[in-house]
Amino acid sequence: MNWFEQSRLFELARQGKRLTHILAVIPLAFIFAFLAEFGSLPVLVVLLVQYGLSEDLLSMSGLPVTASGLWMGLFLISAFFLMYVFVAAWVWLYERRPIRSLGYEWPGALLRYTRGFLLGLFMLSAAVGIQAALGGVFMEAGDPSRQGSAAIAGVLIVLGGWIVQGGAEEVLARGWVLPVIGARYRPWLGLLVSSLVFAALHTLNDNLSVLAMLNLALFGLFAALYATREGSLWGISAFHSAWNWAQGNLFGFEVSGMNTGGGTILNFGSIGPLWLTGGPFGPEGGLAVTAVLLLGIFVVLFWQTSHKSFGKLLPDKAQ
Repeated sequence: MNWFEQSRLFELARQGKRLTHILAVIPLAFIFAFLAEFGSLPVLVVLLVQYGLSEDLLSMSGLPVTASGLWMGLFLISAFFLMYVFVAAWVWLYERRPIRSLGYEWPGALLRYTRGFLLGLFMLSAAVGIQAALGGVFMEAGDPSRQGSAAIAGVLIVLGGWIVQGGAEEVLARGWVLPVIGARYRPWLGLLVSSLVFAALHTLNDNLSVLAMLNLALFGLFAALYATREGSLWGISAFHSAWNWAQGNLFGFEVSGMNTGGGTILNFGSIGPLWLTGGPFGPEGGLAVTAVLLLGIFVVLFWQTSHKSFGKLLPDKAQ
């Protein structure tokens, strides 16, 4: 696994004048994530003034589907954009290295982003397919104005929010925590800590279970391996965004315990044991996702890229 030890992400982290100590990295990761949430306050205030206080305000299910997609997208952008700002400022001012060293080098960016987005859609769809094959999915009736072709505009609008949200979590966990700890200490330690920090950042999510926490850690592990194998953050940022968007707005499930606005193309519901479906937490709380993530980890670890072919899925490092 030379590609792991010699990942471009670790090289980029070493471009700075200093690497943050692990005892500072871990608390700062939580501080950055916590402070970023305050960015959503202006959007929430406007929503309260415009629509009043209601139980479904955050899910925006009471709004027309296009407006719901717009406000949900703005909420996601405002709640996560500051995460980029905090990490970028720390890297620039303290570690003294360029922002692109977080894993966003331009050569090959479009290819990596497109590939990551398609893989995210594929793997989440595979998990839903497994769940459906085991009888854990049914089609809900729902509001016809909020699903199918009527929801296309809202579903596309909210994608912008998921792009910002997925990328922000990747910048924090895989663009900063992983390579800084991996470069200063050992790559495997960066892998472990970044995965656990990522899972811990979701501990306040609604309907969290032990299996959901395990899957969040596995997602973190898969994402860390994918990013180090590719030597870039473009692909895993796109993967993360597509994964969440597909859960909430293509299939209609909860996303890590959160109901989403913007409507849904397919309005699926979960039925059966929680260990399979994840119940109100969404697919990430069930064994179908566990299976897909374990398979994904296996593929990233052992996919052969020594020969030239279209099947060279994950380049060893940035070109």
